Amino acid sequence: MVKEAISVIKSRLLEVGSLKDPYVIQLQADERKGVQRLLAQLEKRLAKEQALKEQFYAMQAFERSCYEEGHQLVAGIDEVGRGPLAGPVVAAAVILPSDRMILGLNDSKQLSEKKRLELADKIQNQAIAIGIGEVPAEKIDQVNIYQASKIAMKEAVKNLVVKPDHLLVDAMSVDLLIPQEKIIKGDARSVSIAAASIIAKVYRDNLMKEYHKDYPYYGFDQNAGYGTKAHLTGLNEHGITAIHRKSYAPIKKYL
Repeated sequence: MVKEAISVIKSRLLEVGSLKDPYVIQLQADERKGVQRLLAQLEKRLAKEQALKEQFYAMQAFERSCYEEGHQLVAGIDEVGRGPLAGPVVAAAVILPSDRMILGLNDSKQLSEKKRLELADKIQNQAIAIGIGEVPAEKIDQVNIYQASKIAMKEAVKNLVVKPDHLLVDAMSVDLLIPQEKIIKGDARSVSIAAASIIAKVYRDNLMKEYHKDYPYYGFDQNAGYGTKAHLTGLNEHGITAIHRKSYAPIKKYL
């Protein structure tokens, strides 16, 4: 019997989801080093996928509790951008379907930019609804960053196309008459909040890249408004912009 080419086997194994697959069992008798290497890679991939499934299940505990109580539209809420010297604070609210897995969800700060973009695309495609809330620097200066974060979260929920019946919020409460639970470090413990943290982070990073075109001296495309060396150098050489937070200590000296 003519053996399949290694390239063909590699392609076919991409579709395999179990080491018990008859095709895999058949290949185990193939002594070619290339085939055995592909089988080892398959085993590693499946082990990683299983670990991610277990992680997802563990992080879905808060959502499952809500479903068991009769809630169907559970929104996870998180914000990004409290620390930067420039730009808005952004919040996202995400309602995920109860019957699907998006593997790899985690606190956005723990993910590479490439992984965040990949997951943001999956969330956009699979979420029941996504809402964004954005509070600019001027408003942050008026009300303080804590209150601005709460306003952004409230706006994110209001911008959902469907009204949630329960909220899971990262370490805060939202000023809405909707049942809710405050979860400390929720972006690493709840799949819905993790999804919201990713959406908010990607949205804000893209926004700061657009601001970089208007204000090219501060490195906003690289630092998202945080006080990096490049950003501070830009402040020293060019002063502040319309999107800088004037209530923040490093900015006050430039007023």
